[in-house]
Amino acid sequence: MSELVQVREQYRAGKTALLASLAGSGASTRGIHSLLQKLAKHTDATLQLLWQRAGFPATACLVAAGGFGRGELFPHSDVDVLLLLPDDANAEDDAILKAKVESFISSCWDSGLEIGSSVRTVADCVEEAAKDVTVQTSLLEARRVAGSKKNFLRLQKQLDAVLDPKAFYVAKTLELRQRHNKFENTPYALEPNCKESPGGLRDLQVVLWVARAAGLGKSWDDLARSGLATAFEVRQIKANEALLSLIRARLHLISGRREDRLVFDLQTAVAESFGYSSHADDGSRLPRRASEALMRRYYWAAKAVTQLNQILLLNIEERLNPNIYPLQPINERFCDKAGMLEVTSDDLYVRQPHAILETFLLYETTVGIKGLSARTLRALYNARGVMTAKFRRDPVNRDTFRRILQQPEGITHAIRLMNQTSVLGRYLWVFRKIVGQMQHDLFHVYTVDQHILMVLRNVRRFFMAEHSHEYPMCSQLAAGWDKPWILFVAALFHDIAKGRGGDHSELGCKDVRVFCRQHGIAAGDARLIEFLVREHLSMSRIAQKEDLSNPDVIAAFARRVGNERYLTALYLLTVADIRGTSPKVWNAWKGKLLEDLYRYTLRVLGGRAPDADAEVEARKREALTTLALHAEPFEAHKALWDTLDVSYFMRHEAADIAWHARQLSRYVGKAKVIVRARRSSAGEGMQVLVYTPDAPDLFARICGYFDQAGFSILDAKIHTAKNGYALDTFQVVSPELADHYRELAAMVEADLDRTIEEPGPLPPPGKGRVSRRVKSFPIAPRVDLQPDEKAQRWLLSVSASDRAGLLYLIARVLARHRINLQLAKVTTLGERVEDTFLIDGPELQQNKAQIAIETELLEALNT
Repeated sequence: MSELVQVREQYRAGKTALLASLAGSGASTRGIHSLLQKLAKHTDATLQLLWQRAGFPATACLVAAGGFGRGELFPHSDVDVLLLLPDDANAEDDAILKAKVESFISSCWDSGLEIGSSVRTVADCVEEAAKDVTVQTSLLEARRVAGSKKNFLRLQKQLDAVLDPKAFYVAKTLELRQRHNKFENTPYALEPNCKESPGGLRDLQVVLWVARAAGLGKSWDDLARSGLATAFEVRQIKANEALLSLIRARLHLISGRREDRLVFDLQTAVAESFGYSSHADDGSRLPRRASEALMRRYYWAAKAVTQLNQILLLNIEERLNPNIYPLQPINERFCDKAGMLEVTSDDLYVRQPHAILETFLLYETTVGIKGLSARTLRALYNARGVMTAKFRRDPVNRDTFRRILQQPEGITHAIRLMNQTSVLGRYLWVFRKIVGQMQHDLFHVYTVDQHILMVLRNVRRFFMAEHSHEYPMCSQLAAGWDKPWILFVAALFHDIAKGRGGDHSELGCKDVRVFCRQHGIAAGDARLIEFLVREHLSMSRIAQKEDLSNPDVIAAFARRVGNERYLTALYLLTVADIRGTSPKVWNAWKGKLLEDLYRYTLRVLGGRAPDADAEVEARKREALTTLALHAEPFEAHKALWDTLDVSYFMRHEAADIAWHARQLSRYVGKAKVIVRARRSSAGEGMQVLVYTPDAPDLFARICGYFDQAGFSILDAKIHTAKNGYALDTFQVVSPELADHYRELAAMVEADLDRTIEEPGPLPPPGKGRVSRRVKSFPIAPRVDLQPDEKAQRWLLSVSASDRAGLLYLIARVLARHRINLQLAKVTTLGERVEDTFLIDGPELQQNKAQIAIETELLEALNT
């Protein structure tokens, strides 16, 4: 057996034994740091053997850098090393030295080490560290593994000489801020990175780096001895660091690679390695999944790390930059310390619990205050035990909290800060129950508490002039709204009952009723808040799933909301709620549907009953005005309009009616196929118009084309004219649309025309790619076929996990049964689709055929 093979076998055997102990340690975090240190020492021993074998000169040195330099190694982390050469050496010019370097690195890989290497002299290291703070940080924790001790000490001495603690602190805190921005400043992402996300291991490492650079200590115990951290804080840090380290190590072990993200695919396996289970011993399902239990534990740890990171970094900053500004008293309990709110004594909150909520009221109302000082944050952290049931029942505290909600400015930052410091969950006990709670509905990308805070932020932005360009109509409505705090309370409670079982809207309504009574909110305002919490899903559901051209739908919704004030409040909360689920869920089309529902309902509430004939005439007049502006011949539209019935004019807006007339009037009853495409008036995507003799499989054929061409269908308006022609309008989007609109529009007009004109058998559906999230949390497909209220047509509702070509699968089944499509409403909610179709056809009159259609649809959705 060759020497290298023997080294590899020894390294692999030792590592395997250590990883076996990691796999069998369950949920205990006690030995995790010892294990990671053993992995590093085992790797050290292998490197030392290879270093001796390479025969480097006595002045050369092998240095561990980065995470490996800390003396800990995760199962699949890179082994970062620096080959430190004497200043008079040059590996590029010295062929013998170059060969030794290449041989050493190659032997490392051959021995099974995942090596990350650099070759530098001391002068090179100092020069690179001065240019790049990442290199400087990596070398800050460097340690010698083998070779010249003298050369290594010289490196340390020269690096220390050029290290500017203040500049290093600024660079690392800016780097931290940028990293947090990348993760949207929240530790509560549903797939967090346990190393890089806010509240991850990197946040703890940053504290030690800047403390080390400032000469304040190299370990948590050093920080306690230097007065930067209390003994209690050090215990909390060590416990949470151990948990995060164990999670990261298990991620590496289970995935078999360097994987630091708690992705859905791995969450259950990691949770089970901790001993969590989704099922009881008798096989029955437990209320909380194994993955939920693990993630809740992770989120609580990440939250604690975020708090402690902030406290310690502020303390280090004060040591580096002793405050030269005098303290400005605010009252006998608080003062202004260079823009930070500072308590006048460390035990203020223990002596005067009322001051806890006063902190956040002052934060909102005191000009110039931009945050809480380290002393205040620490005092809050240590006063968590003060916030008991008695504290929550105190009338003074209830009055203060109501005033916090009712302030004209600062509400978003104050409530977010209350959550970060654990005050919100300890005062509002029902909120505490949803801190760190996951949501398995595939369109929320935040935990419940973070979603609520996002919705609160969105509502607040409606009232801020600098955000008026984002949602102009919402900002316009908000400008006339007299009590923004009503919407803030509704936002805070709208999802607060999630995860309890039952209807969270109804349960939340009961919670907010109790809150309003306890906090002295007037009866009229309380009724509106209750209405908003109870109905917060209804406007979105009706806008996206029902036919807004149907006067009965609008009239029923108008009766539900009752008056204009309730309608406006519900509209504002609904937009804020949808925008707060995920950046991907909202689009301009959904915005337009909600706006249409708002306007139609407002007209009814204003005293006008929905009159289909009057609405049709108004749209025709508006369309004729548009046609005149385009210099269309007199009555050129008449040939087309004579073939269309009232339902067409009810379902299409004036601008679309005019566009159809301009494109089609000269071809009525003559053309075989007309396809036209234009940029969507809704603000994104493309509108595609198809005019052709109707055929049972026409909708399926068009969907098949869009599927193969890479377009997603957001909406479809299907209409059959009196002369037997189909007049269909599709709203489609594509990732490339923004940059290549003209080319794609021309392609669609030519290719879709050809697809319809040259019919053959419908092409087989493609194998739609399913996302990781759908694989982890699949949705059981549901199909519901119900007659409409007049029993003339049928409503087909389909709910399933989203994937490419899904609409085409549905359309193929309908075409096979010769079902006529009147209307299609396509709704995508993250990874879930909820589509509604208005259909008719002879087969729908037979029960046996109905069952066959539903069965085939379920089979198609399950493929």
